[in-house]
Amino acid sequence: MEVSSQKLNSFLMFKLPSAWLCGVRVTEIDATHCVTAVRHRWINQNPFNSLYFAVQAMAAELSTGALVMIEIRASKTPISMLVAQNRSRFTKKATGKISFICNDANLVSTAIEEAIKTGEGQTFWMRSRGLNEEGQEVSVFEFEWTIKVR
Repeated sequence: MEVSSQKLNSFLMFKLPSAWLCGVRVTEIDATHCVTAVRHRWINQNPFNSLYFAVQAMAAELSTGALVMIEIRASKTPISMLVAQNRSRFTKKATGKISFICNDANLVSTAIEEAIKTGEGQTFWMRSRGLNEEGQEVSVFEFEWTIKVR
């Protein structure tokens, strides 16, 4: 079964309802990248009338985690995944529609191959850039993913 934006958005509704209620959605996904988006609205704002940082983090994490899920599924091996650490940088007020783009799928496949080959857990960092509708960077998130063959 192929993973699609629609299937991932349904997954969100049932498994990550807070992200779904805040408007986080997968807009594009393939073997190389994932794009998520969220629009600044009343339910996801901060007191400064912009997108709350935690909502940005949910959208950014999903853009990286969806790629990890796809690669784990393709490996046909039971592998657990978990975020160990994250870092973020905010460079501009996040208003309007913000898209988070991760192009680090190649890091995932390499780590999964190594985990399967050695039987040891692997860690790797993935980056997601948040861009506003004008293409300006508003934030950058980095997540350290850990994977381990069960």
